[in-house]
Amino acid sequence: MQVLIAEGRVAISGQVMTSAKAKIPAGARFEIRVPPPIEAEARPQDIPINVVFEDEHLIIVNKPAGIVVHPAAGNPDGTLVNALLHHCKGQLSGIGGVARPGIVHRIDKDTSGLLVVAKSDKAHEGLARQFKDHSIERRYLAVCGGHLRNSEGTISTRIGRSDANRKKMAVLDKNSLRGKDAVTHYKLLKKLKSASLIECRLETGRTHQVRVHCASIGHPLLGDPIYGRTPAELRNILKGLGFERQALHAASLGFEHPKSGDWLEFGSELPEDMQELIDQTTR
Repeated sequence: MQVLIAEGRVAISGQVMTSAKAKIPAGARFEIRVPPPIEAEARPQDIPINVVFEDEHLIIVNKPAGIVVHPAAGNPDGTLVNALLHHCKGQLSGIGGVARPGIVHRIDKDTSGLLVVAKSDKAHEGLARQFKDHSIERRYLAVCGGHLRNSEGTISTRIGRSDANRKKMAVLDKNSLRGKDAVTHYKLLKKLKSASLIECRLETGRTHQVRVHCASIGHPLLGDPIYGRTPAELRNILKGLGFERQALHAASLGFEHPKSGDWLEFGSELPEDMQELIDQTTR
């Protein structure tokens, strides 16, 4: 409180307090203006990362499942940002702030795959523009429960925070003023035992988009702890494999280089745990 008083953020009955020792009259009304939280600056950490491509403007990383992209409550360090600060010797775009330098987009902690990170502000602005106009190509591979009625299709909804659980995202009414439009194009690649391997191409990049969209059509991703249940006949398979994450992998990424204008495409093979899951559920 003394710090807030010293900064002139505490008033009594409209008068700014100048001393913590001031006498407080009976019935006085306090007004406290709490300053906005300041992000803690991420520190470099020598954490191994799988670099797919790197130049002076950007870096493409193949992120393993289990790694958080940037520091946040509950994950102050040990993140991809900490690793990148060490690898790039601090040379990342400052647009994302001290806790998210260089971060243009994210993938969930327990989703594996490709991520592009900006090393300069110019690259950050160019990449952000492409994400905004949906010109970046993103392809995900996912294993969802059950068999799809249609071998391909498009899911177009609004996605926003769930009213029932603020930690979850949800499909909202199409006329809702909340949330944002989200579009996912999916295609069946292979039928599995009580499951399906599908490809998802994103027009938009909303939080948990693939997970929410698959759950919304009755086919939640295997292993997803938030948006659905794994079919009973597959639970022992997941348990035996020690598979404890959503079966989702960012498999390819294509975009225009923000400096040269060249079109770049990158791919990532399925990680071992997802390939084992597919092998174990192949009919």
